[in-house]
Amino acid sequence: MKLALQIVLIISSVLLVLLILLHRGRGGGLSSLFGGGVQSSLSGSSVVEKNLDRLTLFTGAIWLIAIIGSGMLMKVGG
Repeated sequence: MKLALQIVLIISSVLLVLLILLHRGRGGGLSSLFGGGVQSSLSGSSVVEKNLDRLTLFTGAIWLIAIIGSGMLMKVGG
């Protein structure tokens, strides 16, 4: 069980980093420092961005569950 949670944690961590990097910068952060803040969209989020947001939240929830599960196993196991 511990190994399965660690594998899920590693995969979800890498996937979460990649999904976060795919998000478009909204300005005011580090992305605007490198020229990302020049373009601004007034029309709101597209369908692709909404799906990316949902996928990021879902992956974040899996990551959080894996962290809590690993912590509980470490506390109980040793």
